[in-house]
Amino acid sequence: MDTLLEREEAVQEVEAGTLDVRVRQVRYEGKGINSYEFTSPSGNALPRFEAGSHIDVHLKNGVIRQYSLCNSPAERNRYVIAVLKDENGRGGSRAVHESIGAGDILTISKPRNHFALAKDAKKVLLIAGGIGVTPLKAMAHELDIQGVDFEMHYCARNPDAAAFGEEFADIKRAGKLHYHFDDDGFGNRLDLRELLRTPEPGTHVYYCGPAGFMAACSDAASHWPKGTVHFEHFKAPEQAKRAPVSTDSEGGCDVTIASTGKVVHVAPDQNFADVLNEAGVAVPTSCCAGLCATCKVRYLEGEVEHNDFILSEDERQEYLTVCVSRPANKTLVLDL
Repeated sequence: MDTLLEREEAVQEVEAGTLDVRVRQVRYEGKGINSYEFTSPSGNALPRFEAGSHIDVHLKNGVIRQYSLCNSPAERNRYVIAVLKDENGRGGSRAVHESIGAGDILTISKPRNHFALAKDAKKVLLIAGGIGVTPLKAMAHELDIQGVDFEMHYCARNPDAAAFGEEFADIKRAGKLHYHFDDDGFGNRLDLRELLRTPEPGTHVYYCGPAGFMAACSDAASHWPKGTVHFEHFKAPEQAKRAPVSTDSEGGCDVTIASTGKVVHVAPDQNFADVLNEAGVAVPTSCCAGLCATCKVRYLEGEVEHNDFILSEDERQEYLTVCVSRPANKTLVLDL
């Protein structure tokens, strides 16, 4: 059995694209919210990341969950995530709160980014709902470093539920951060329609939060030019998890693996990822909700019903996520 000392000698790649890290600190950030600081057990620099990146956290119960990195991308010595304990969730956040402690050694993925800042933005509007503030916090740090004009609106139930008060103090004093609280008595709820009424040239909008908040932001920004509005779901919208099966694929689909010519049949009621893995065609999965793109695969022929929440329309012309997407006709060829 490996000793703790042996495990701490270096940041190890225990699987392709994964690292062992130490939990240096667990900190209370707001009501129900803890932040978790991860460092290299050996003190080495961690792989670089961009604002908007997330990591997979491998929990002790075998569950894998995705969390946005919320510290400054300029920091090479640590990764920080923040987790809201959701009593009505799938159990991941409870496991984080109840089983991760300072000094623990965890396995995480290397950072990957599907929510990147636009390189040409002259101004950025960051709109956060609840724990959706985490990727936007990293963006605020990055924009501040780059000297890009930005404005952040942080919506929470009340001041106690707003995280990172100390870290946000400087940008609040600079007039770049505006808090909006839902509870009666504060009188400062965010008027999204007014905020997004007039698209400004060179301005990009980023938003993240719970389902109702996401829908409201989407509606308020629907008239903005293509490519200027960016968002990330941290939970798949319930009503859109599964699209109707195409009539062309009622009998299922024969999926061909391009590199070997192997044919795998996927029935309409079967999960695409499960069928591939059971047939010996290994495709890594993580969120299983179309949110992380771990299982993104290129397809060469065929049509696809895309049920993910991560790929752009352009990406969908050549990629699919096997955890939630399905063939839309009788044949499909995967670039595997």
